Amino acid sequence: MTQERLSMRKIREVLRLKFEVGLSHRAIARRCAISHSTVREYVHRARAAGLAWPLPETLDEDQLQRLLFPEPVPSSSRVITEPDWKTIHQELRRKGVTLRLLWLEYRGAHRDGYGYSWFCECYRLWAKTLNPTMRLTHKAGEKLFVDYAGQTVPVIDPETGEVHQAHIFVATLGASNYTYAEAHPAEDLPSWIGGHLRAFSFFGGVTEIVVPDNPKTGVQHPSRYEPDLNPTYQDMAEHYGTVVIPARVRKPKDKAKVEVAVQVVERWVLACLRHHTFYGLAQLNLAIRDLVDKLNDRPMRHLGLSRRQLFESLDRPALKPLPAEPYEFAIWKKAKVNIDYHVEFARHYYSVPYRLIGQEVFLRASQNTLEIFHKHQRVASHPRSRLPGRYSTLPDHMPPAHRHYADWSPERFLRWAQQIGPQTQRLIEAVLASRTPPQQAYRSCLGILSLAKRHTGERLEAACARALAASIHTYKGVKNILETHLDQIPLEEATSIPLKTHVNIRGPSYYR
Repeated sequence: MTQERLSMRKIREVLRLKFEVGLSHRAIARRCAISHSTVREYVHRARAAGLAWPLPETLDEDQLQRLLFPEPVPSSSRVITEPDWKTIHQELRRKGVTLRLLWLEYRGAHRDGYGYSWFCECYRLWAKTLNPTMRLTHKAGEKLFVDYAGQTVPVIDPETGEVHQAHIFVATLGASNYTYAEAHPAEDLPSWIGGHLRAFSFFGGVTEIVVPDNPKTGVQHPSRYEPDLNPTYQDMAEHYGTVVIPARVRKPKDKAKVEVAVQVVERWVLACLRHHTFYGLAQLNLAIRDLVDKLNDRPMRHLGLSRRQLFESLDRPALKPLPAEPYEFAIWKKAKVNIDYHVEFARHYYSVPYRLIGQEVFLRASQNTLEIFHKHQRVASHPRSRLPGRYSTLPDHMPPAHRHYADWSPERFLRWAQQIGPQTQRLIEAVLASRTPPQQAYRSCLGILSLAKRHTGERLEAACARALAASIHTYKGVKNILETHLDQIPLEEATSIPLKTHVNIRGPSYYR
């Protein structure tokens, strides 16, 4: 039923409140007891007719009505070519393409076509017939939406028979709706990052923006204005030259594309697999990949084109190229440099330049390398070690007083001891074996061997023999032997020397 027109008096009041008073459409609607859409229509008609306020005094109601509601041109005298709205909607997704540009191209081909205002109005009316998520105009190659599906898939461990729930990762491109999906063992950080890497590889390029929800694995502290991303997630984005902009909390329209993609994957992929039994993620992912390919080849009802066709014409040419090497997964950790200029990661200790003692640093641990950053600058790099309790130390990181010991090794001490004599060599071997790690014994060995300079090598050799006989493996013990000249007494005689009498010596009779 056609809407009844307002009286010209009320129409004049609507125009006065809009152009003279400057009220909003909704305020005028409340004042005049009409709908705001009716206000919008009359204001639009007045502007199209070139009217301004105040209206000319010579303009009567009949003239005003003819200006606002002109008689339609008889169809027999003018034939207007209807624009291809599907093509218009598709072209709007290309970078830099606007409705005005498309209208100019349309009028260039059809001189008697729609005016710009009516062209825009007709497009908006046509767009309202689309699915709500398809009304949004997403530029080609601009956004990739990612999320996990709420539905999981049971997977049986072939060795134990235990059933695990596989989580489904979904990624979809904004302009073409081209979709990727795969199964993960869990929604943890390695799975989340790995899903992105394989999605980029599947699409053959990278978008300008990645739009996730706010998963704990990817977003440490959600915020509408400055969300705090997981350092590994941020590191991956920088490697691929993209930007991660999480959806606002409790704003599902920000990621409506992936919400619909998840729903489509659940209906056309997971639902088709409900009667299948899978023994391992590899088997499940093969089945998912086959159904996702079919999904991308299926024509979409509203546009009449498949996701793959749209991808080839829109997104693929606009995607940024993949980097030469894929991202290597790395864990980031905050640490404080200890007083021994080392930091701990996975129970192993790595050296840092000694000037950073007490400073806060960030560790980046990949599969084979551990890097240390201070104020966004890399200050150290070590091969990754899995030996707990051990140290990886670079000589350049040591204070000058410590570097002297970095050039020493057990072999060097043994070669030095061998030059003095076999007894000295045996004692040094015993000292090195008594400490773990042997570096802890370096200072003792250095002290023992330096006694040869003060007391000659012959005396040190005799002192080492006496120390071995008494199971003495310390620098102080050998030093006492030399200072008391026990090294000059034959070993057999030393065992028979009687103890001197002294008031502090109880003697053997005390214990009877």
